[in-house]
Amino acid sequence: MEYIKFDKARKLDIVPIGRVAIDFNPIDINKPLSESSTFKKYLGGSPANIAVGLARLGKKIGFIGKVSKDQFGEFVVNYFDNEGIDTSQIKYSKNGENLGLTFTEIASPTESSILMYRQGIADLELNVDEIDEEYIKKTKAIVISGTALAKSPSREAALKALELAKKNDTVIIFDVDYREYNWKNSDEIAIYYSIVGKQSDIVMGSREEFDLMEKLIAGEKSSDKETAKRWLDYGNKIVVIKHGKEGSTAYTSDGKSYNIKPFPVKLLKSFGGGDAYASAFLYGLLEGWNIMDSLEFGSASAAMLVASHSCSQDMPTVEAIRSFIKEEKEEYGDMVARA
Repeated sequence: MEYIKFDKARKLDIVPIGRVAIDFNPIDINKPLSESSTFKKYLGGSPANIAVGLARLGKKIGFIGKVSKDQFGEFVVNYFDNEGIDTSQIKYSKNGENLGLTFTEIASPTESSILMYRQGIADLELNVDEIDEEYIKKTKAIVISGTALAKSPSREAALKALELAKKNDTVIIFDVDYREYNWKNSDEIAIYYSIVGKQSDIVMGSREEFDLMEKLIAGEKSSDKETAKRWLDYGNKIVVIKHGKEGSTAYTSDGKSYNIKPFPVKLLKSFGGGDAYASAFLYGLLEGWNIMDSLEFGSASAAMLVASHSCSQDMPTVEAIRSFIKEEKEEYGDMVARA
């Protein structure tokens, strides 16, 4: 069953909105960040990583966001251009705001952390007058990141994009993407997450992220089935709830559910997999695949990313993911990732 109908006549496939940053990942891994001294620079930020992931898979991608007017902002735009991502809707900050910086810690293959600098940040200064309705009209879908809702004026810009997408029958994908930075309290998080979650077509997040979104609605923590029913009842067609190394489940508007497990892989780090998962899963939906095949593709891409050093730089191609799945099934059995 095809749960999401994309307008095939539109020029762009998907346009993520929101956070783009610079990642500094340590070269000297398996030690605390305080002891790391050498880092490699990458493009980062969940919406930006998803954009790169989808572009690597051959989709026509745009991006709506704001970057610093300096060498790092230039790095982002050049990187997107080289990946074939349309940069016409990337704006430059006017008041000296900087790109967010993310220093990652790879203390061990299973112990990673992220240190973000998120004050005076360019992506949170995206304004409502910088959201172009004509651009929304020509994309099949937008991806709204939860971090874009953390602070004004980015918050209002994201909500304007949401309204314009609803008006023009553009599919809305909500990637909850919680980061504690810039939020004032948990009630604020619940309010703005639920506004978008109630109007999206696909919502994706971890169990913890859904708990944050449901704080004012549910009263107490819900089961996955209760959560899925709640957001499907609001009008979503697909709800994806992720449990990290335990796998994930997609719940659909016809009452079905589909479980996927992670592929066995030698971990290098424990971050970045979610963005690869999202891009490959969305690729499957754009291609008209069934939910299970889309989930498997997403799970494979995620496994490849957590075994690599970067996020954006190591986003795989369609051929690489297919080869990975084939090799994994030859070694571990045909149903290796299927619950």
